[in-house]
Amino acid sequence: MGIRKSQESRGSQLGRRSVLGAAMLGAGGAVLGAPGAASADERVSGGNHGGGGYRSLPVPTVIAHRGTSGYRPEHTFGSYSLALDMGADVIEAGDLVPTKDGHLVCRHEPEIGGTTDVSAHPEFAGRKTTKSLDGVATTGWFTEDFTLAELKTLRAKERIPATRQRNTLYDGRWEIPTFEEVLKWRERESEERGKEVWIHVETKHPTYFRKLGLGLEERVATLLRKYGVDKKNSPVFLQSFEPTSIQRFDKLVGNPLVVLLSSANSRPYDFVDAGDPRTVADLITPKGLAEIASYAQGIGPTLDLVIPKDKDGRLQAPTTLVKDAHAAGLILHPYTMRNENTFLPADFKKGTDPNAYGDAFGAFKTYFATGIDGVFSDNCDTALLAREDFRQA
Repeated sequence: MGIRKSQESRGSQLGRRSVLGAAMLGAGGAVLGAPGAASADERVSGGNHGGGGYRSLPVPTVIAHRGTSGYRPEHTFGSYSLALDMGADVIEAGDLVPTKDGHLVCRHEPEIGGTTDVSAHPEFAGRKTTKSLDGVATTGWFTEDFTLAELKTLRAKERIPATRQRNTLYDGRWEIPTFEEVLKWRERESEERGKEVWIHVETKHPTYFRKLGLGLEERVATLLRKYGVDKKNSPVFLQSFEPTSIQRFDKLVGNPLVVLLSSANSRPYDFVDAGDPRTVADLITPKGLAEIASYAQGIGPTLDLVIPKDKDGRLQAPTTLVKDAHAAGLILHPYTMRNENTFLPADFKKGTDPNAYGDAFGAFKTYFATGIDGVFSDNCDTALLAREDFRQA
């Protein structure tokens, strides 16, 4: 299509500008020329696919976490579209889980009692059950027990209504999107807006679903190939908390790949299942990062791995993760920045209401200064303004 050709030219220009901008900031906030600081071009080269289209993204990249989760129920087209309107660079438009009949849908978790109105449907009352989800007993309704047609009768609702009380206004407004609908939406929005729309896509609990005969990676790859977005320059990041899921993708598609990382003492569930004793702490050593770089282009660490907190929730000195990851050729897209006090480090809380907004701009400035390449945020408008402030500082 015409947009793809024009976008390639635009992407080349944007890539040069964004890399130059990052270099002028000192590789995203680090002092230019400081020991161990990678150049901006080195930082985004990444892995065995040699980088690609993601080089054209602004640095630091603003990633809309499940859309505009701070303003609309997450993983709905209302949430995704508002994020585009706000100007987010990338939309996380898919925590992918399967249906009983093998379709991929976008939900925070396979348990949907907290994100849909399923409990208000008496015809589905008998579907409520308790399952072991990655070793944790979980009670509710699960996508794999519903056909797609059945899920389409449900409507999304706010996941944390006590915190995001205004989001409840939109409960019942949108249905559950399928991944194929997201890919069609991405293509349509790219055409209408005159620029390529980027998305981040996550496989949820891939080991759990593979054991149910509902492997995720092959289904994702089939749809990516169908819509022509399975290559190294394609505007689709693929991510997972299970490294073996990313290794599968590395053999199936050329997309930029990201390994998500939880707390340092946690173990990816595929490691638990395979008897691999390593923890996230092992994965973020220079040796562990070099291994990740052999099959992925980036990592998505929790922000606590970038700047840990003390027992009172206050920020301590940054770790060496940013420097070490960049030295391995990996980009970093940490998660998740939110505006509410309850989610902010103690240093940036304001007042005593946990649901009130704190000093999110101060928090963004602190995290950006570490040299991270991007950040997931529930409030992408705040993130974009914070980036503007950071660039002008």
